[in-house]
Amino acid sequence: MQINAQREAGKGGGQPPNLDPRVETREEGSVLTCRLAGNWTTRRVAAVDKAMRAIPARNGFQSLVVDISGVGRMDTAGAWLIERLVSTARAKGIETRVEGDTEVSRILLDAVGDAARRRDGGGPGKRPGFIILILMALGERVYEMRNDFLAAMNILGATIRGGQMKLGRGHGINMAAIFSQIDRMGVGAIPVVVLMSAIVGAIIAQQGAYQLSYFGADIFVVDLVGILVLRELGVLMTAIMIAGRSGSAITAEIGSMKMREEVDALTVIGLNPVGVLVFPRLVALVVALPCLSILANFAALGGGILVSWLYSDIAPIQFIDRLRIAIDTSTIFAGLIKAPFMALIIGIIGAVEGLKVGGSAESLGKHVTASVVKSIFVVIILDGAFAVFYAAIDF
Repeated sequence: MQINAQREAGKGGGQPPNLDPRVETREEGSVLTCRLAGNWTTRRVAAVDKAMRAIPARNGFQSLVVDISGVGRMDTAGAWLIERLVSTARAKGIETRVEGDTEVSRILLDAVGDAARRRDGGGPGKRPGFIILILMALGERVYEMRNDFLAAMNILGATIRGGQMKLGRGHGINMAAIFSQIDRMGVGAIPVVVLMSAIVGAIIAQQGAYQLSYFGADIFVVDLVGILVLRELGVLMTAIMIAGRSGSAITAEIGSMKMREEVDALTVIGLNPVGVLVFPRLVALVVALPCLSILANFAALGGGILVSWLYSDIAPIQFIDRLRIAIDTSTIFAGLIKAPFMALIIGIIGAVEGLKVGGSAESLGKHVTASVVKSIFVVIILDGAFAVFYAAIDF
């Protein structure tokens, strides 16, 4: 960074001006005036470094005036020497002021001074206390949540309107892209969802049978597994696994395209990035998550049947007969109703975090992690809200 002052000497055929930096001092009583001249740039200021260091060490003056009106060109190296002189003198209790500075040179000196104070840990003012730091962090998170909410509503609104493949020129829905995403997010997730759900159902059945055996109520393990899986854990565990598997993939794919400026390229050629990138993924999640939840329910009940048969000697036919008494259609739909809402949350959060990715791999990893964490957190909050709502309406 350099400042070109409009001061030139030696025009009209005279001797060329002396561009070397110079330091002239004049002491009048208790006031020491330090006049600077020449070009204070990186290649030249080494010549006056020793003289600048010697000024604060002098005795017999109480005020220091630094006159920079004679400075021609100055960059950050020259500004740093001047700032060091001023800060050293003030640290010794000497009244110091800078004269002859222009608006541009004042900006440069202030920037160098702020950087020096941050480096020394002092900052421009007193370091805020612990309570203030907590409140500052809380305020930043609130504003971040506000910005994320507005971005999510923008994506949701654009998705509800339709594909919007072309900006301002009608709608278009790419069915091939939707089916491709259903295959990746739905069919590809079947093995892990079925396996994890079967294990969770088996664990619930084992723990329930172990505790209920003390009361001779082993048969009620069927009620425990059926209601807990169908109303809560089936869809919740599926949503959490999809958030970790597909939500992170959405963020990584859109984020990598954002890093390579492919999202901007879509806008340049007249396509809507939300319609091209986000809409097929959201539709695929809304379709795939309820189907995966049904498979997860069957897998969890299968795990519960197996463990109940081996652990509590409850035959599969007995388990099914008891299950028909313990549950009804409301129990099944109570879980499935949540699935589309959880799918929208996972897809929107993944898209928002992907569009926030900057130009570095570190930014991509940060937003992928944030996408998974936020999706799981909001999905759990939504599940709790549905539970309270169901209790309020006696569903």
